[in-house]
Amino acid sequence: MIIDKDNPAFSDLQNVKRRFYALRNGAVADTLRRAGDPHRIIFGLTLLELRQTEQASPHTAELARILRENSSTRESRLLAPMLMPIAELSKDEAFRWLSGVMCAEEADILCHSLLRKTDFALSLANELYQEADTDLKRYAALRLMCNLMYSHRDQAKAMAEKELANNCALTTALARQIIDELNLL
Repeated sequence: MIIDKDNPAFSDLQNVKRRFYALRNGAVADTLRRAGDPHRIIFGLTLLELRQTEQASPHTAELARILRENSSTRESRLLAPMLMPIAELSKDEAFRWLSGVMCAEEADILCHSLLRKTDFALSLANELYQEADTDLKRYAALRLMCNLMYSHRDQAKAMAEKELANNCALTTALARQIIDELNLL
């Protein structure tokens, strides 16, 4: 990916960061900050702009891991699962990524873009839910289960019903959505 054709010497990471900077949107960033986004640096890229950055970037585990470790930048954390090759993601690393999400948006993108496609997604969701010590971790586990609910109906419904009993503001809507969709089937 070469963004600056006059100077192609930039690394993949530099190119990604330059793209973030070029696409930054102050209005979106300010809205996210006011809404309580936990990241210190927010460029305000939309999901479409993140997907365009994904398409223009190499899909390597090295780049994905570097972006994932950059916990101060929202867009780095959101782009990382889009770039991670599934074959290079271990269950232990996936568990660390899922249990380390900083907000619901990260959990949503991580589960949809990457984790739902793994062979160990169901066990990952169940293990995280059993060990969850925060509302956000339970949300992350439930969000992954939401991606699996059509192929694992009984497990998804059981987890969602259990979560409804917690009466948690973060997870109640997602749990209700799972139950409602499964009841429609």
